[in-house]
Amino acid sequence: MPTHLLVRDRKVPLPSLPRLPGLQLRQPLAPSLRLAVSSCPPRQRLVFLKTHKSGSSSVLNLLHRYGDRHGLRFALPARYQFGYPRLFQASRVKGYRPQGGGTKPPFHILCHHMRFNLKEVLQVMPSDSFFFSIVRDPAALARSAFSYYKSTSSAFRKAPSLAAFLASPRAFYRPGARGDHYARNLLWFDFGLPFPPEMKTKRGNPHSPRDPNLPQLNILPSGTGPRAHHTLDPNGLFHPAPTVAGGHRQTSSPASLDLGSSSFIQWSLAWLDSVFDLVLVAEYFDESLVLLADALCWGLDDVVGFMHNAQAGGEQGRSAVSNSRLTTEDMQLTARARAWNHLDWALYVHFNRSLWARINQYGLSRLESAVAELRARREALAKHCLVGGEALDPKYITDRRFRPFQFGSGKVLGYVLRSGLSLADQEECERLATPELQYKDKLDAKQFPPTVSLPRKTSRVLSPQTSDHKV
Repeated sequence: MPTHLLVRDRKVPLPSLPRLPGLQLRQPLAPSLRLAVSSCPPRQRLVFLKTHKSGSSSVLNLLHRYGDRHGLRFALPARYQFGYPRLFQASRVKGYRPQGGGTKPPFHILCHHMRFNLKEVLQVMPSDSFFFSIVRDPAALARSAFSYYKSTSSAFRKAPSLAAFLASPRAFYRPGARGDHYARNLLWFDFGLPFPPEMKTKRGNPHSPRDPNLPQLNILPSGTGPRAHHTLDPNGLFHPAPTVAGGHRQTSSPASLDLGSSSFIQWSLAWLDSVFDLVLVAEYFDESLVLLADALCWGLDDVVGFMHNAQAGGEQGRSAVSNSRLTTEDMQLTARARAWNHLDWALYVHFNRSLWARINQYGLSRLESAVAELRARREALAKHCLVGGEALDPKYITDRRFRPFQFGSGKVLGYVLRSGLSLADQEECERLATPELQYKDKLDAKQFPPTVSLPRKTSRVLSPQTSDHKV
């Protein structure tokens, strides 16, 4: 099997994934919240592509916490995103110095919102960094995006409902209109992939990457990347997940997908396989976290955490839902959302396949045990740290440090900490409950302390309404 990939005239190693003989977890409610010690060196050079509305804020929190605890250096944006929706540029990283342009120590973690651009990412992060991301069923993503971005996307803003939009999307959607990348194939867009020729318009393709080198990438043929050793069952696009779905099988048929008809799509998926070491699946979030801990040689306590950026009344769990529980209207909306977002659907099916190939390699019974431990630990932490043991309506969150940025038509839930915690537990519970904007500001202040002493005044979190977050 090849050990290197030629990417823009430089060799990028295909890193092997170290295996843990077993994930160990402390007993719940132990006196402190210190992490379990892994039996192999942990990976600490990480690139996380934070995709929109896919559970990525929860992943970001665990990366924030891990880097904060271990004194790692983050590649941070000047504000809250790296110039999104434009392609990522290394120059947007705060404190970045081109190679040979300074003595600053290297970055460990790149994880904030960007539109992926590998050439520029490799100017900031070592080529042997661990690259990972997360995807979500485009039908579920469409529901969340419509609520969250209705005021931002012109297509969504004009539509009276998601059902009306999906019934006749071209009546509302105009390629290149402001914010309309949120309305179609948002995952594909976030991964920085070019769009197929048939999706270009006479006005040009506003979504295609501005990097002219991308089409000339030398990539491995499909099936020869890091996952080539897996045996994929062509009839197993969706595997049963008894740990999350009570043993109910998904009923989607691969025969209806016709994903192999487009060589362009297959080329794009093969390229992603050659770049990303792991892609999580939101519908199997806990299973994905176990695999992430295994791949990084981290302990389970490194990946346990609370849900962030969840909307009130939305889907609180990320587990897959059996088609037998959907109404006819829901199934119609789901089918239309997947058809309209057909590139995202191809991404999702592909990475759902690769996730289950990894699960089979890891061992299903071993996975079930680890997932049970992860959930028990999360429940114990929630009872120990949080008022009510769960996320709350933002009206109950008076401490600005923990009040999430409110955006979109739904209320974004957050957390209130219990009183009477020990100093050590207070510190860790604060890390678990801190939303992404406030945590980014905290890391920024830690990494770039002011050089001039200023008169002391009451600290105040920067109002996210003035930020570029989510828009």
